[in-house]
Amino acid sequence: MFEVYKKELKELLRDKKTLMFVVALPVLIFPIIFAVMAFISSQAALEADQKVNTYVIINGEYAPEFTNKVFYHKSFELYKGSKTFNTIEELKAGVTAGDIDMGIYLPSNAEDTLNSGEQSKWEVVFNDAKSINFLFDRVKELAQEYSDVLQAKKLKSFGIEESTHKAILTPIEVVKVDTADKRENLGEKIGGFLPYLLIPLVLMGATYPAIDLGAGEKERGTLETLLLTPITRTELVLGKFITLLTTSIASTTITVVSMGCWVAVALAFADLDFIKTAFSTLAVTDLLMIFVLLLPLAAIFSSLALAISIYARTFKEAQNYMAPLSMGVFFPIIISIMPNMELTAKTAFIPVTNVALAIKDIIKGTVDYTFVGLIFLATALIAGALLGFCVKWFNREDVLFR
Repeated sequence: MFEVYKKELKELLRDKKTLMFVVALPVLIFPIIFAVMAFISSQAALEADQKVNTYVIINGEYAPEFTNKVFYHKSFELYKGSKTFNTIEELKAGVTAGDIDMGIYLPSNAEDTLNSGEQSKWEVVFNDAKSINFLFDRVKELAQEYSDVLQAKKLKSFGIEESTHKAILTPIEVVKVDTADKRENLGEKIGGFLPYLLIPLVLMGATYPAIDLGAGEKERGTLETLLLTPITRTELVLGKFITLLTTSIASTTITVVSMGCWVAVALAFADLDFIKTAFSTLAVTDLLMIFVLLLPLAAIFSSLALAISIYARTFKEAQNYMAPLSMGVFFPIIISIMPNMELTAKTAFIPVTNVALAIKDIIKGTVDYTFVGLIFLATALIAGALLGFCVKWFNREDVLFR
């Protein structure tokens, strides 16, 4: 068995494609991809924040203080074109045509309507389809400032002291007292996405070498030579299985170490005190626990990938069979990030989902070690059953020589 393991491992290490998938991708390409994505996202947000938007205000004389604030705001520029805008429909047409970025319609004088006991409803016309858009929030903020001034004037006309305005307008203030620490808060936000990186890498570390160890052997005609050696088929399968398990865990380990190094470098050069404080309590034992949970999961993926590869006639056919397996792995990961999905005695027995939920709880620092034990036991039992199936599958002549 170990002779087969050494042989297969040497052949994989000689394959440049394998080294690229197992070593190069985790060390360089994936961190670069995430860095580029973060840079593009930050640049998009920065551009949206700094963009100067052309606007038109209809009936601006009803609120001159508000109109002046918009005019002198750094994010807005008054439209200076030849077109005229007098109605909401004309504002909509102007925004759609790209003549203006925003239109504000003031139907009445807010101060007069307040005196008559009515509310003035201002309408902001803009295209809200963009994912990053600060237009409405900024106009709403300026309008709220003007609204607060009108409120203060009205209350003062009633003889109410300014010091009591806040108490009258908001007699009850609800204050949030969060029992979650910084690590738990941040872990809830990003902990659910970490399995999106780790679990597919565990799968990828097994699938590509598996295609070569099964279908590749068939295509090259070397499988018959292996079957003629004085090694039982069970030992042959186990040797190949341990090889896949090694590459799968190696890919994951390299990724975790690489990402850790890149994050450490980023934190050293960036002012991210919140993240530093949040994850200062993340111990080495937590990372080891994640690693231990990924071990039986890697065994499951290795068994499935090897069984599929042995069944396939050619390298290309094996690649086609691996695609549904990859899609099938993402579905339970998606379940783990659905609202109100938590690690319980029931979810601890759902394959892949249980590991994803456990990783999130470990990052949050709220993991229940009893559930971790249940997850490891359940995943190990499934891995053992699949390995047994793989051994029987390999002993069938109609599978090996189809």
